[in-house]
Amino acid sequence: MIAVSRRRHEHRRSRYAAWIATAATGAAVLYGATIVAQYLWGGAKEIDDDEENDDDYDDDNITDDDEEEEDVTEVLRDYLAKRDSKTCKPEDYRMPAEWEEHEGCWMGFPERLDNWSGGALDAQKNFAQVATKIAEFEKVTVCAPRGSWEFARMILPRHIRVVEMSQDDSWFRDQAPIFVVHKKREKDKIAAVCFDFNAWGEVCYDDWENDKLISKKIASIECVPCMFPKMILEGGSIHVDGEGTLMTTRECLLEPNCVNGKKRNPDMSKKDIEDRLKKYLGVEKFLWIPRGVHGDEDTNGHVDNMACFLAPGIVALHWTDDEKDPQYERSLEALKFLEASTDARGRTLKVVKVHAPRNLIRTKEECEGLATVDGTAPRSEGDLLPGSYINFYMANGAVILPQFGDKERDRMAVEVMRSVLPKRKIVPVQSREILCGGGNIHCITQQQPRAP
Repeated sequence: MIAVSRRRHEHRRSRYAAWIATAATGAAVLYGATIVAQYLWGGAKEIDDDEENDDDYDDDNITDDDEEEEDVTEVLRDYLAKRDSKTCKPEDYRMPAEWEEHEGCWMGFPERLDNWSGGALDAQKNFAQVATKIAEFEKVTVCAPRGSWEFARMILPRHIRVVEMSQDDSWFRDQAPIFVVHKKREKDKIAAVCFDFNAWGEVCYDDWENDKLISKKIASIECVPCMFPKMILEGGSIHVDGEGTLMTTRECLLEPNCVNGKKRNPDMSKKDIEDRLKKYLGVEKFLWIPRGVHGDEDTNGHVDNMACFLAPGIVALHWTDDEKDPQYERSLEALKFLEASTDARGRTLKVVKVHAPRNLIRTKEECEGLATVDGTAPRSEGDLLPGSYINFYMANGAVILPQFGDKERDRMAVEVMRSVLPKRKIVPVQSREILCGGGNIHCITQQQPRAP
């Protein structure tokens, strides 16, 4: 919730009043704007009663009792939902597979000094390398915060669009909307499903107000309608095959996280979650892998580090043969589960093992210059880095594949992908700097499908 002082509230009222005046030419917009205005004026009733004493107010001396809490983001969400609900019905859409044609790719740009070492410079360069490779195959938009926009524009090629956008961090797989396509190719062929976001169960940082707006801003830039499931979900916690099957982990969506013991959606049962995702993503069957990758504490087991669909009926699985590795038990239970499962079309799944990189440990140098901020997930020398080749981006005609400096395993991952996806170009990109921030290539990208 945002604490809004009385004087700030008055300022907001004046802004919305101006907006209503300029929107008067459009009846639908005016109606929606009036709803917002009524909410704000209604919430300000107590202020109006005291308006005659307004000159006595000093923002620096206003106490908590003098402040009014108001979540403006929820007001916006409710307005957008009402605006688009008459023409945009969730049952008319489906979430396409990642191998279906893309209109483009969305990325953020890192700058948090408590998460990215060395002033975030190396991470920014690594993001730029990924964006540049993807841009060889499809359009890319990089959203950069105000303080980093100039640098982003300078290090990225001209054909990559760079827009200014506030963000608390730069994991657009989880902060950006999930785009869905119309099943019948009618009006509003593309829509944005905007899930709620709370920093992975209130784990990685304690202020995500900017992140909560990213999905809505991207939808606005693209002029597409929005749908709001009103539940916490990150894009990295699910994979779909575009034919009715959704894969996730019980660890992430159903269990308390290992950092603070909180669930993302404590009031929702497994059935509630399935019903909500069936409605908004157009899926029919769920594959609940027990756990994600060992050491992936930031996300509490996102599936995009553990397993993904490569094609209908084909799943890639993060794997190790080392029975002493804590990951072995997790991968083995996932393998047994997947091999005994069928997808929504009744196909028995073929599982492709992708061997994990070895000995990924955070170094002392990778901790240097990190700011210490209360409420931020700690980054310490000796941390296990949960690197995975599964965390790739599937672009139009290509796979942008993470590499970690384990030459043998890096090569093996490229060979496996080439053998399974012979029609796609496999593009390896070193991505350790991204990994040090808590994720990888799939985590920092979000595809926008091409309109049917």
